[in-house]
Amino acid sequence: MLHDFPFYLTIVIVILLLIMLSNKIKVAYPVLLVLGGLAISFIPGIPVLRIDPELIFVIFLPPLLYEAAWNISWKELWRWRRIICSFAFLVVFFTAFSVALVANHFIPGFSLALGFLLGGIISPPDAVSAGAILKFVKVPRRLSSILEGESLLNDASSLIIFRFALIVVGTGQFIWQDAIASFGWMLVGGIGIGVAIGFIAMKLHKFLPTDANSDIVLSLVTPYIIYIAAEEVHSSGVLAVVSGGLLLSHYRLSFLSSSSRLRGVNVWESFCFILNGLIFMFIGLDLPEIVSGLGDVSVYSAIGYGLLITAVLIVGRILCAFSAVFVTLIARNFIKVADPNHPGFKGPILIGWTGMRGVVSLAAALSIPVQVDGTPFPQRNLILFITFVVILTTLLLQGLTLPYLIRKFHIKDPDYTIPHEQLYNQIKRELADHALNHLKSTYGNELEKYSALQQIASKWEDIHLNTSDNILMSAEAKIVYLNLLNHQRDWLLDRNKEEILDEEIIRRHLLYLDLEEEKLQFI
Repeated sequence: MLHDFPFYLTIVIVILLLIMLSNKIKVAYPVLLVLGGLAISFIPGIPVLRIDPELIFVIFLPPLLYEAAWNISWKELWRWRRIICSFAFLVVFFTAFSVALVANHFIPGFSLALGFLLGGIISPPDAVSAGAILKFVKVPRRLSSILEGESLLNDASSLIIFRFALIVVGTGQFIWQDAIASFGWMLVGGIGIGVAIGFIAMKLHKFLPTDANSDIVLSLVTPYIIYIAAEEVHSSGVLAVVSGGLLLSHYRLSFLSSSSRLRGVNVWESFCFILNGLIFMFIGLDLPEIVSGLGDVSVYSAIGYGLLITAVLIVGRILCAFSAVFVTLIARNFIKVADPNHPGFKGPILIGWTGMRGVVSLAAALSIPVQVDGTPFPQRNLILFITFVVILTTLLLQGLTLPYLIRKFHIKDPDYTIPHEQLYNQIKRELADHALNHLKSTYGNELEKYSALQQIASKWEDIHLNTSDNILMSAEAKIVYLNLLNHQRDWLLDRNKEEILDEEIIRRHLLYLDLEEEKLQFI
């Protein structure tokens, strides 16, 4: 380990440089990282990288899922729950079934069980890749919400398929009643364990004498505890982490101080930044190890199989996207749907084209046992290679063309017709008016007594002023101002209940209030 440390340190520096380059040329960084890892793997003398799948599942997956659940809008997740759940579960099952049929028919030696195993591995699109691409182009909020919500849940459904297929390949039998019971426990148990441990973590944050540093450390270990606890009882660790993260995110204002929230955001962004970078670099670096295991299958044949399966994934996802539109058009005649208008064809095409595969697929493929009952696991090395081809092809083909497609379609946001900054300033004005009225009606005597509160009132009367930046406050004025900040938070949370209001704007204002509260320590 000590001998290879300079190599890993160099890899981190290369990751930083490639991400800087991706920001400069506006290309999703997973694409450059995979290509960079691929190029480095061909350098003579480079250590052969052997990725432990448990390292991916246990070390990388929980914090990345937790951070995604923490940042997603619960309001948007609930609004688009039907299409999100259909893509996260039904589309994943359909994809696995399609891959199983094609693999069984066209790839020699592939049974249906092995096809389902491969389908379970490569069925979930990668959330990080899509998020990195959407950073450079603007899409309607509804599309990004659907993609974010799907990415939180599809890993769970794909890993469930993978586990069942692995059992069938190993035992040669499939018992329906056991499978249904196990599937139900994975769903219910995973969600229940995540909520239970999340509730305990919330109480620990709230009642223990924690500071910002201990709050951050506790938040870092929470997803690992949730994931390991769920996996130990054979439920879904992915669903557990997601449900626990959603719970804690929803109540974060009630148990975390402003200091903990502000510093925690910075720590988590940096932590997940390096985790994502390492993951995609590892994918490229792992190619020599994967190719060396092909055995009797030629590289060209294996590439052909991989491209065939990639085509099945792309076509299948696009068909599912249009099927979802068709079902919605029918369902709106009987139930209330999230959007009663005709969605058109551009949105489904974009959703269908955001099917880049990534780390979960590679980790699942690597976790296939080398032997079963003393005999080599059938087609293990070919499954690994096909998975790599799928990841690389979707990242390059879809990852590089998706930004062009988004710009070409130029889809207008039907939900938010007012420009984002204009709406932000409108909420800012309303918030200032509400706070000013509350100050005058509730703290009239204090307002006359303390000049600091008078300066704050002047600032709220003219929101373009920055008069509170260097205000000296007495202890009594600080208490009043702190109460006003909490009152503003309550007002923002009430406004956030409006379906048509973008939660990102509310979160920006909440962040500003946290900064204001933090400044109270120094004035």
